[in-house]
Amino acid sequence: MNQPNAKIRIVAVPPGEAPFWVRQEWVGLELPLTRFTRLQSSLSFGVLSGPPSWLGQMWGLLLGRADHVVGYAVEGASDVEILESKSPEAAAWWREHAAPHLAPKRYLIFHEHVCQLVAA
Repeated sequence: MNQPNAKIRIVAVPPGEAPFWVRQEWVGLELPLTRFTRLQSSLSFGVLSGPPSWLGQMWGLLLGRADHVVGYAVEGASDVEILESKSPEAAAWWREHAAPHLAPKRYLIFHEHVCQLVAA
């Protein structure tokens, strides 16, 4: 599916480093697929444990510290705004603990098994 207005619906608690109660708040939300409109296979780091700099990420890749993830990439900042409509507390957690992932052109990846594609 490669539609410009495609969305994913989060149907299960996603895995990750955020506290369970924060991850649980994503369930039921529909998030737009803005740049990457199809399933991606990529290497990824945790939102808390991942290297903060580009150079650190390259080093982490060389050392094999990245995880292989198959899922959908969504814009961090705009999707945390969507999360805020459901749970201001969960959105505040993201802004306080994972702010670098909410910068422009930064993406969060939701694993394939917790997503359902929503037709435009």
